[in-house]
Amino acid sequence: MAEGNGNGNGQTGTGRERLLDDLKLVMKDAEQMLRATGQQAGEGYDAARARFETTLGAAQDSLAELEELLGGAAREAIDTTDRYVQQNPWQAVGIGAVAGVLLGMWLGRR
Repeated sequence: MAEGNGNGNGQTGTGRERLLDDLKLVMKDAEQMLRATGQQAGEGYDAARARFETTLGAAQDSLAELEELLGGAAREAIDTTDRYVQQNPWQAVGIGAVAGVLLGMWLGRR
């Protein structure tokens, strides 16, 4: 649905990334609609347009905060994983091996 769902090499982002991309696309389309209908007249229309612009601005601010929060959470998870692997390399290898065996068994049954 969104332009940013794939990155050109057949891979897709996570559900969160797709949701963010879709929200950005909706906001972009809404901004274009506001610009295109800027010449419309009428007191009711002007009030509705002002409310919509306020709502759109709040949504953009919330989206920026969400992106920052998700980016921070991802960085924290990566840093935590990196520290664990650095401090416990053999345990990390063991966990990876067990995960690989389990995944192989699961895929083998399909």
